[in-house]
Amino acid sequence: MSQELLPCVEIETRPNPTHAVIWMHGLGADGHDFEPIVDEFDTEALPPTRFVFPHAPARPVTINGGYVMRAWYDILSQDFAQRREDPAGVIESAARIEALIARENERGVPDGNMVLAGFSQGGAIALHTALRHGRTLAGVLALSTYLPLADTLAAEASDANAATPIFMAHGRDDAVIPHAFAQKSYEQLKSAGYPIEWQTYFVEHGIVLEEVRDIERWLVRVLKA
Repeated sequence: MSQELLPCVEIETRPNPTHAVIWMHGLGADGHDFEPIVDEFDTEALPPTRFVFPHAPARPVTINGGYVMRAWYDILSQDFAQRREDPAGVIESAARIEALIARENERGVPDGNMVLAGFSQGGAIALHTALRHGRTLAGVLALSTYLPLADTLAAEASDANAATPIFMAHGRDDAVIPHAFAQKSYEQLKSAGYPIEWQTYFVEHGIVLEEVRDIERWLVRVLKA
């Protein structure tokens, strides 16, 4: 049975896009959350690109008292010393993103012209999906996030994306996902041999203009490679 496609917000920088960025939002937000960032980029410097901002399914979130909101997976605990994420939810959301990758393939965009991107929970899904994806992607953009199901990566990682560039960025004052916890994810990926760039900014759980400029430079580099 084919995977049902998530509803998405889409922005094309020019007609007939040859490249795509699939960008996942954070907990409780939706696909409109990062829609305005496209206006901040010099899109003339990018190849014709389709930005795809999917809406996560609504589900109860344990740490928010079971309140139903858009979430890529359930968060079971505030404690970063133990597994916080619901493995089944992570795996289910990864399958949803795989379906969006397949749709881009059908629309003429090869995997090598595609970036998976995300903020917070969405960044976790970008990392999880990309590093297990069976064909080489252009890059992974992981903002204010961490590596979910980190203990299964070594066994499940795809050789196809062992050399895929990763841009990982975090706020020094992040109280939602502590900087030190995110840095451990970066160090795990670096020690596993991934070509990863790590940047930190004086911000809480969010994005600043300096970061937007760094993201833009990185996107231009990997999408034009």
